[in-house]
Amino acid sequence: MSYQKFREDAELESLQFESFDYFLNEVNPLNGLILDKTAPHWPASIAATGFALAAYPVAVERHFMSRSLAIERTLNTLRFFWNSPQSPEPDATGYKGFYYHFLDMKTGRRAWKSELSTIDSSFLIAGMLTAGCYFDGQNAEEQEIRELSEALYTRVDWQWAQNQKNTVTLGWRPETDFLPYWWDGFDEALLLYILGLGSPSHPLPESSYIDWGNSYEWKNIYGIEYLYAGPLFTHHYSHMWVDFKNIQDAFMRKKKIDYFENSRRATYVHQQYCIRNPLDYKNYFECCWGLTASDGPGHIKRKIDGIERQFYNYVARGAPYGPDDGTISPWASVASLPFAPEIVLPLIDHFVHELKLKLENSYGFKASFNKTYRNKKYPEGWISEYHFGINQGPIVLMIENYRSGLLWSLMKKCPFIIQGLKRAGFTGGYLS
Repeated sequence: MSYQKFREDAELESLQFESFDYFLNEVNPLNGLILDKTAPHWPASIAATGFALAAYPVAVERHFMSRSLAIERTLNTLRFFWNSPQSPEPDATGYKGFYYHFLDMKTGRRAWKSELSTIDSSFLIAGMLTAGCYFDGQNAEEQEIRELSEALYTRVDWQWAQNQKNTVTLGWRPETDFLPYWWDGFDEALLLYILGLGSPSHPLPESSYIDWGNSYEWKNIYGIEYLYAGPLFTHHYSHMWVDFKNIQDAFMRKKKIDYFENSRRATYVHQQYCIRNPLDYKNYFECCWGLTASDGPGHIKRKIDGIERQFYNYVARGAPYGPDDGTISPWASVASLPFAPEIVLPLIDHFVHELKLKLENSYGFKASFNKTYRNKKYPEGWISEYHFGINQGPIVLMIENYRSGLLWSLMKKCPFIIQGLKRAGFTGGYLS
């Protein structure tokens, strides 16, 4: 092994371990719920909890935690969701097999009057199915994991979430009924539709997937043709579980690429945008890029270096059409690793050794930073004070998919995922 390869492996191992530590520590071990954000009095995120369930197998394989502890954490999580109140009452945990976006860390009940989230429930369910595929032992605990993961998945009523239309709604609130929005067009809901189509109990119709894709936008940006979505996370989240290499649905067969190649192209668009740096932000270049949904300096206008800038709080930043306020999210760049390691590995090295973004941080990289936004408190530029569970998960899972393909291999054994892909029209590769 060359020194460069040794250094890369060491950096990835360290970053993966430190990022996983979030799930070891920011948890209620009694119910398995994972804290959404490292801020006082913050609730749990069901998406972060799903990422944790998917990360436990990685941690076992990488010796970050014992198999026995992973089984205990996984079982506590699955038992909690199976036994938690499912009803239309406003303080329940979920309804119709879906769950509220945010839950109280202690009670597991709905927090902040949040919506019953179809997409966040999908990430939670995907984590549950990962656990069911990984824990394949014949002891009672691992058998229970498999039984509960399947039972929780089959309880989801995907047809109800269509709200008498063809695509799936974003969510529901007991006070006001369904949200007036549907999952239409290319985004992170690719996984949602695969799960819904694969359901043996309440399956989505095949036409729902077709309708979802009717709003696709194929673009040519910087000479790169690809299926457009601005923020990087939209090109990651479904790929954490599903290996899209060499499998195609009808749209991708027509374009003669696959969704994996599409994400590779999107990664290069983000890098090219920051190289070109049309808004002249600090520190944008070939080893510093990555715009996505993330924390930010605050919703404020400030004149910096003679230029009036608009900054934002948490918002879905994107390239090349924005919004862009100079905020970079390291986790989004790292999660692009399987798609374009040739440009992501130098970026990780730059973040670690030049920008020192892990220095004095508990869980690897902080959520985001902005070198343009400077004041007395941040003379070298703003940096987020927090870590987010939904940022930590993609780092752990996508580094592992790059290193071993573990998550992809597990989900290729999941009959529900395979069924969902086939009903969506995917063919080729491991589906042949």
